[in-house]
Amino acid sequence: MPIIIKSDDEIAIIREAGRIVAQVLEILKEEIRPGLATKALDDIVRREFAARGVTPTFLGYRGYPATVCVSVNDQIVHGIPGERILEEGDIVSMDLGATHRGFVGDAAITVGVGRISPKAERLIRVTEEALWKGIAAAGAGAPLGAISFAIQRHAESADFSVVREYVGHGVGREMHEEPQVPNYGPPDRGPILSRGMVLALEPMVNVGDWHTRRDSDNWTVRTLDGSLSAHFEHTIAITDGEAQVLTLP
Repeated sequence: MPIIIKSDDEIAIIREAGRIVAQVLEILKEEIRPGLATKALDDIVRREFAARGVTPTFLGYRGYPATVCVSVNDQIVHGIPGERILEEGDIVSMDLGATHRGFVGDAAITVGVGRISPKAERLIRVTEEALWKGIAAAGAGAPLGAISFAIQRHAESADFSVVREYVGHGVGREMHEEPQVPNYGPPDRGPILSRGMVLALEPMVNVGDWHTRRDSDNWTVRTLDGSLSAHFEHTIAITDGEAQVLTLP
């Protein structure tokens, strides 16, 4: 599949979808507390998206049964919200996509539940920093690998590992478009970034080893060694200068 270059008008629509995603993620963040069942987060997304007139991109995607991915502690991505009750000290990754006027905005955050351990705090901070390192490297004329290298270097400098089996991606009319955006690798790898490319950068960073396993639900992905994992994501547009972040409130 070829890489799709978006027009300024299309990027503006993606920005609006991304703004709604960011706003709803902030609402979810404020709701996170000990004693909350993760299915409540799905209920909130359904309500808020309906109020804003957007479609939950994830719901029904390849059979996914919810509007938001909720992954707790050693769960990396694609956790299904349900009866699990959040406990003090947990960390929760929430990945959310909205479709607006035919275009997708996609973002993710990780937050702590109540008081969390210093190691968990550091993991969350480093993962978000790694995302911004990748965004800073995303300029027209640079190889896509510059993003991957910046993310990996920052995460590994903190003695964490980056997940390799799941990666970022192009985004637009479809949630997953070309190119794939790994969170690791040499800086000279991949296509040259061009103005109008829209990418979802999403470092997934583990305290322990980078290997993963998938649960019997065929969705939830965990660290193989049971260590904590954090996940941050922004949708960005490549410009002639600094990349534009499209998933801000």
